[in-house]
Amino acid sequence: MIKVEDLLVELKDFRLWIEELVVNDREYLVIMGPSGVGKTVLLYTLLGVIKPRRGRIIIDGVDVTHEPPEKRGITIIPQDYGLFPHMSVYDNIAYGLRARGQSEEVIKKKVIGIARTLGLEKILYRKPRTLSGGEQQRVALARALVVEPRILLLDEPFSNLDPRIKTKAMEFLKELHKKLGFTAIHVTHHLAEAVYLADKIAYIEEGELKIVATPEKFLKTEWAAPYLKEVRHLLEKVRL
Repeated sequence: MIKVEDLLVELKDFRLWIEELVVNDREYLVIMGPSGVGKTVLLYTLLGVIKPRRGRIIIDGVDVTHEPPEKRGITIIPQDYGLFPHMSVYDNIAYGLRARGQSEEVIKKKVIGIARTLGLEKILYRKPRTLSGGEQQRVALARALVVEPRILLLDEPFSNLDPRIKTKAMEFLKELHKKLGFTAIHVTHHLAEAVYLADKIAYIEEGELKIVATPEKFLKTEWAAPYLKEVRHLLEKVRL
């Protein structure tokens, strides 16, 4: 379980305050809100890259507020992809598996499997610099998911995917979450994406957490209204 208490982050003229946020084990939380309100800042504060001015971050009963990222047991898919430019797509995806000491036979099976799911089979031996933005983002998603993380942070992981691949990736992520039971915190601007994936939706506006609710309850709030047209369109394309 992840618990955030009285968290205040201040960066120059920016301020983010979270009075309380609880993410239960195996829960999928999606964070929404306008651009620039602190969604990504919250992810990187949970990760340990950004230090809060005050407050506590507790993971599985342990206060990790002042712990470095490598001691938090969290994996992130960053918005800028974070791929290793000197490695092939295959080696980028395999990186975390090798770091965990898995055999090359197991690594190959897992890499090929997730590459097939995300439509990466034909580019496995290319370098990131030769890929489109959407292809790079799919590689980042594959690299994060292939290690089957316990806690996964996702910063708009589908933003550069074409509709067909996005739908397939969303379905895969939902099934993988159901199968593996990791805890996920996912930032997006798309309510349809949130409704499809989330157990709960958190909405941040003007630097403050306004509400945490189930998708059904969130859809009835004032904050959902601008997004409802998109929801009806996209949910027709995915299996609920």
